Amino acid sequence: MQHIVGNTNEDATFGVSDMRMPAYAEKVTLHRYYIWANKFRSHFEQVIGAAANLDPNPLLWFADEAGLFLSYWYASLYVVIEGWKRLGFQDAEIDRLLTSANVDHLRRYRNGVCHFQPKYLDERFLALVSATDGVQWVTNLNLAFGRFFLQTASPTRRP
Repeated sequence: MQHIVGNTNEDATFGVSDMRMPAYAEKVTLHRYYIWANKFRSHFEQVIGAAANLDPNPLLWFADEAGLFLSYWYASLYVVIEGWKRLGFQDAEIDRLLTSANVDHLRRYRNGVCHFQPKYLDERFLALVSATDGVQWVTNLNLAFGRFFLQTASPTRRP
């Protein structure tokens, strides 16, 4: 079995000597981040759907699977936003959603997930989930990214 990270160039490329990426590699790379985020969304929805009675106590909710999957979905989705902006892709629906103040709430949520916060119910977590349209906005953005990747799946098409 090959090493994922090794001491030689060959180890780092899974034994493939020529790892030149095709012209559409940036979109493929961004899509990978979307797949990761969407997998957390899928797990979150499975947990929510299977739970007969989720405890509404946020101290328990954030420590359980629902809070775990929701938090990593949100954090991962912000990485997709970062890549989207950095790569300069365009899509009318996504670009409209990215004008929302929720983008900054999601960034702060990601920071709360990925960087230790001494306060358990930190404002970084609460701002997005308590925004009147925060949860629906995240869902809409996730769906819009999914639509974008499905519509532009051809490797020769660049957004």
